Amino acid sequence: MNFISWSVNGLKAAISHGFVDDFKQLDADCFCLQRTRLAKGEQPLNFPNYYQYWNYAEKKGYAGTAIFTKYKPENIIYGMNNSKFDTEGRIITLEYPQFYLVDVYVPVAGEKLQHLDYRLAWDRAFLTYLLHLQSHKPVIIAGDMSVADQPIDLAEPAKNHHHAGFTKDERVDFDKILNAGFTDSFRYLHPNQSGAYTWWSYRYNARARNIGWRLDYFLVADVLANKINSAQILANIKGSSHCPIELDLKI
Repeated sequence: MNFISWSVNGLKAAISHGFVDDFKQLDADCFCLQRTRLAKGEQPLNFPNYYQYWNYAEKKGYAGTAIFTKYKPENIIYGMNNSKFDTEGRIITLEYPQFYLVDVYVPVAGEKLQHLDYRLAWDRAFLTYLLHLQSHKPVIIAGDMSVADQPIDLAEPAKNHHHAGFTKDERVDFDKILNAGFTDSFRYLHPNQSGAYTWWSYRYNARARNIGWRLDYFLVADVLANKINSAQILANIKGSSHCPIELDLKI
């Protein structure tokens, strides 16, 4: 199966920058979106060969996730059954006979880390949710994790130890997910590849200079790691501050 994940930072804006053509060209089996930023009930896309599932934030124009899939799931779960964190449309889970697919947009800690405590509490709840799913069948996580795990995952690590997305606390929480039985698919195949980023600031001509961060991931249950055919960053596709990522899995 072929999976795509893309943090579009506003789906309507992405559509105006060629999203539909990119979607059709990629032709994924499962296409996961984060930061759709749509009002409840808005579904601006219709792809006849896909089932579509949307989770909206209660706050208009905020967060939100969506999945387009060629294969109808057995079950759909919105959120993680946690009333404190399920108002922002950050998670959709599709259950298939062999695995769960979790589409997630992890909260950002804030430019001045003003939301760090909320982010860390969210991390704990998310890990609990993943462990529950993993106790039943393998899990595939697709999403904008809002963290660069290692110094190799951002262009300027020395400058960013106290910035959102690279604080020690956020990285420790991300590693807790990995240590709970998950494999970073990109690093599994490309352990030493530097300059591989999925997000670039709109400032300072950062994308053209490749001054970026790797914030987007496919994490797969360790039992699926040997089924990874390829894991790619599609940095040539524009339309958002993030680029899409791709996973091909023998499943």
